[in-house]
Amino acid sequence: MRCAVYTRKSTEHNLDLAFTSLDAQREACEAYIRSQAGEGWRLVPEHYDDGGLSGASLDRPALQALLAEVRARRIDVVVVYKVDRLTRSLADFAKLIEIFDAHAASFVSVTQSFNTTTSMGRLTLNILLSFAQFEREVIGERVRDKIAASKRKGIWVGGPVPLGYAAKDKKATVESAEAETVRAIFTRYLELGSVRALAEDLERRGIRTKQRKLKDGRIVGGVAFGVGGLAHLLRNRFYIGEVVYRGETFRGDHEPILDPTLFAAVQARLAAQAVERRCRIRGLPALLTGRLFDEQGQRMTPTHTNKKGVRYSYYVSQAVLRRQPPGMIGRVAAPELEALVVDAVRHHLQANSTAPDPILETDRELIERHLRRAMLSMTAITLHLRQEIADSEASGDVPAAGSLAAAPTKVTIPWTGPAAVPVKGIVHVPAHNTPMKPGGRETLLIAIAKARKWVKDVERGQTFADIADREGKAERHIRHLARLAFVSPRIITAIIDGTAPAGITTTALMAGLSHTWAEQEQTISAHEPARARHG
Repeated sequence: MRCAVYTRKSTEHNLDLAFTSLDAQREACEAYIRSQAGEGWRLVPEHYDDGGLSGASLDRPALQALLAEVRARRIDVVVVYKVDRLTRSLADFAKLIEIFDAHAASFVSVTQSFNTTTSMGRLTLNILLSFAQFEREVIGERVRDKIAASKRKGIWVGGPVPLGYAAKDKKATVESAEAETVRAIFTRYLELGSVRALAEDLERRGIRTKQRKLKDGRIVGGVAFGVGGLAHLLRNRFYIGEVVYRGETFRGDHEPILDPTLFAAVQARLAAQAVERRCRIRGLPALLTGRLFDEQGQRMTPTHTNKKGVRYSYYVSQAVLRRQPPGMIGRVAAPELEALVVDAVRHHLQANSTAPDPILETDRELIERHLRRAMLSMTAITLHLRQEIADSEASGDVPAAGSLAAAPTKVTIPWTGPAAVPVKGIVHVPAHNTPMKPGGRETLLIAIAKARKWVKDVERGQTFADIADREGKAERHIRHLARLAFVSPRIITAIIDGTAPAGITTTALMAGLSHTWAEQEQTISAHEPARARHG
């Protein structure tokens, strides 16, 4: 019987001593194995020790190495000091028992006597594990309460140290050189007025993020500032001697770096910039909002998409939005159409009115005052104009002969509509098929956006390990998902527009992720039922 000893300690306290809790556990387990030598038990030489790791999870290096040996059938008995050293979770324990049973392995707790071959023994074991899990949860609550109380007193309780500070004797102390860098960043932001411009300026000057050494010896940080990281730094109230906890601000016991006046000026500028950005993104309503219809009488709704930082605006038929069979015109680019309509209305008013206001009016004023309705077909745009004249409304004069009131109120513009063809490689899903769910589409787009950001971080010098540490994910997960950064633009457009097949998920997209966009599009189109394809 090949026996392996597993030991665990939840904290790193006293792990640097010559004789630790792990050593005490191992001695007790080895003594028990020697007592069973008559039964053929022998100790394997490998050590499986997890120091400073909680029993709340199975994600422990030594435990995973032990389970790998069990799966390879190189371990017959797993010996622990107490059951809670193996795990403190009933659910995790059930998984471990399943692994042990599947590979003809068993486990022994040297300080707790029970026999798992009987129902009473299994009940005893479950009771012990229930108390172990209860103890872990109570400890967690106690720690969280202590952290909350400490933060309310303004005490720094650990975590990543902000730029400008260093951790000494469990306190945040000011680093003079880094503090000057922080002050320069805040001052420079007020001069430039843009977080992105500030990031570019810092990169030109060679100013990098704070470096941190992890427990495993790896160094993270020391890379160029990103826009998100700078925005967080500029809003960090830690620099004015305050601690924020769950939305509340408390006076900290650490030394501030910034003058409150400088910090307040930066916050005011950030708030104004956020308002400007929201206004810029939302913008004014599209020129033809509420006035544009297709040949079926369906209203054309303004919408937009963003590609590589460029905003593309267009009008889309309500039939497309409602997943109904669209007419000949499903969508049309907004800038070209609006320019064509504005020019037609302005030329018509100039030709049929003596008033100078059609020239002086802005495009928006012109459309709002004179255009009632615009109808699109594949060959023409039909404009229905109002019969009033702006200057006669203002002056109260009766419209003169030859003015707009006497002129025709319908204007036809020759025009060739765009062909309603599906995106290349992505076939259209008719209304009788299940469309892609909005929630799934949003999840997929978020995953693609994250992948693109991670790839940019790698280009700036970060490693996948750094990104995994920042995101709180496994490095394998980051590497796997980062491939989504190279999805075909046509597939992304189809997902945004809702014309992608319903079967597209993150898993399906990864499975069909070839090195060429054409092969990607061909693979994805295969997710649609054959009866739904056309063209």
